[in-house]
Amino acid sequence: MTTDALFAAWLQRTEQHLQHVLPDPERAPQGLHQAMRYAALGGGKRMRPLLVHAAGHLFDAAPARLDAAAVAVELIHAYSLVHDDLPAMDDDDLRRGRPTTHIAFDEATAILAGDALQTRAFEVLAEAEMPAELALACLRTLATASGAAGMCGGQALDIDATGKQQSLADLKRMHALKTGALIRAAVRMGALCGNAGSDDLARLDAFADTLGLAFQVRDDILDVEASSEQLGKTAGKDQAQDKSTFPSLLGMDGAKATLEELAKAMQDALAPFGARAGALAALAELTVRRKH
Repeated sequence: MTTDALFAAWLQRTEQHLQHVLPDPERAPQGLHQAMRYAALGGGKRMRPLLVHAAGHLFDAAPARLDAAAVAVELIHAYSLVHDDLPAMDDDDLRRGRPTTHIAFDEATAILAGDALQTRAFEVLAEAEMPAELALACLRTLATASGAAGMCGGQALDIDATGKQQSLADLKRMHALKTGALIRAAVRMGALCGNAGSDDLARLDAFADTLGLAFQVRDDILDVEASSEQLGKTAGKDQAQDKSTFPSLLGMDGAKATLEELAKAMQDALAPFGARAGALAALAELTVRRKH
C-alpha cells in the first residue's frame, strides 16, 4: 500500500472513531455536546493521529490497536485549540477557516467543551481494548505531555513571554513543551502499541522532538508569509502580539535554514529503521513543506 493510501485509511479510521466517541449532539446538555463536536470535527490536518498510526505501522501494530491512542491525542489537541483561542489566552476568532468555538457558541460553553474533550480523551484510553499495562503506559504518556510538564506548561511560558524578547534557547524550550510534547506523545504511543523496545523508543523520541520543533518553525514562517485564508486562522498574530518567533530572532532566511537543518536531522533519526519508516518520513516532509 502506498503512503498516500495508508494516510487516507488512517484518516478515515480517525474520523469514524471521533464520531463514535463524541457525545450525541441531541442529548442534553445539547449545547455542550454540540460545541465538543464542533471543535473536534471541524477539519484539521489530523497530524497527531497520523503520527500514532505511522509509528505503530513501523512495528506492524494492528490499526485497531492504535485507534484509541490516535483519537485520544486528537481530542487533547482539539481541547487545547479551544482554550488557546479564548479571550484570556490568544483571543482569536478564526480557527480552521470558521469561527472559533467561543464565537460560535459562547465563552463559558467553550471552556466546558475544552474540559470535556480533555477528560474524554482519557476515558477513551481507559476503555480501550488493550492490555492494562499498555493502556497505563499510554495514559501516562498522554497525561505527562498534556499537563504542566508539557503542553500546559508551554502555554504558560508563552503567556509569560508575550511582549518580551526571548532568547533562542528559551523559545525552543517553550515550544518543546507547548507544541512538541503532544507530538512526541503521539509517536511514543504508536510505538508502544507496537511493542517497541527501549532503544527504538529513544530513537523515535529524538525524531519526534525534532519534528515538534520543525512544526513550530514552519508555523512561524507561515504566520508571516501566508494569508488568513490559506492558514484558516488569523495570520500575523505573533507580530501583532509582540511574540518572539524563529523569524524574529533568526531572520526569515535563518528560520528557513534552521528548518532545512531540522529536516536533515529527522532523516538521520529515522535512518536506522530504513524503508519501514517511510510513513513517518513522509509526515516529516509534509511538516517541513506544508502551506497551512
